[in-house]
Amino acid sequence: MRKHQYIFFLTFLVIGNILGITAQQTPVFSEYNYNPFLINAAYAGVENYAEATLSNSGFNNEFEGTPKNLAFTFNTRLNEGKMGLGVGIINDEIGVTTATQVFAAYSYKIFLNDNSHPYWKIYDRSFISFGLTAGALLYSENLLQLGLQDDPNFAENINTTLPAAGIGILFGHANFFAGVSMPNVLGDTFANQDNINISRPLYAYTGYHFATSTYDPQLILKPSLLFKYENGAPFQVDVNLSFNYQNSFEIGAGYRSSSSLNFIVGFYLLKNFRALYNYSQNSGDAPIGNTHGIILSYRAGNGYAVN
Repeated sequence: MRKHQYIFFLTFLVIGNILGITAQQTPVFSEYNYNPFLINAAYAGVENYAEATLSNSGFNNEFEGTPKNLAFTFNTRLNEGKMGLGVGIINDEIGVTTATQVFAAYSYKIFLNDNSHPYWKIYDRSFISFGLTAGALLYSENLLQLGLQDDPNFAENINTTLPAAGIGILFGHANFFAGVSMPNVLGDTFANQDNINISRPLYAYTGYHFATSTYDPQLILKPSLLFKYENGAPFQVDVNLSFNYQNSFEIGAGYRSSSSLNFIVGFYLLKNFRALYNYSQNSGDAPIGNTHGIILSYRAGNGYAVN
């Protein structure tokens, strides 16, 4: 069995590098649903308090070269929520490719309605947020590990640092949100080698939070959709649904088109902390498909308490 897995995986590595494995994977269900700042800088400062998040997926994979992701982000609001600032670092590993992106983010919000209202009146804010990121992408491919000595395309390793920039826009009204983003608009524009292929994925993300009661929500239903377009890759759709009970326990599931089933379970601890566990089940027979992930978040102030 191990011999067949090795043959399969070596084939995966070779094909992946010939086709140009992209530098950034799509975050798993638990990551972008509970930290949308990962894919859209316009989310910086949307919440009332500063938030720090650490996520890790694929950490349990025993098969060398299977996809792994580690990310840390921090964002906060400024100027009464009109602006937001954030920083992040994302490390992706797949096959012999490693990509680490370090970035800073800025967002500016335009509020579409007046927030001067009586304290007893429920206020549904509407806003448009514009986000920008700037940073660097540290990209490497350990091609010599493949052992293809007769192929000049695999004759030396690739190690380079490229500038990275992203844009995003977000619309929010009450419990509805929708956004579009391109986390890396530069791709491999400034690469000095022809065999470097950095993709420019385009994301669209939308969802709604249904509460059982406006004044005292005991159960919140959270459907969401993610669309991803990437040149040379199949169009991707993620369909997700989660349930939050009394803002202390959450469970959810999602389906990624032609790829995987995803499940999450999480707890809210001491008002300011949130811990989630994610499991992804590949829909095919590939031995590299099933992964585990965790996401840990801290939000200052009132934390994750329902406002």
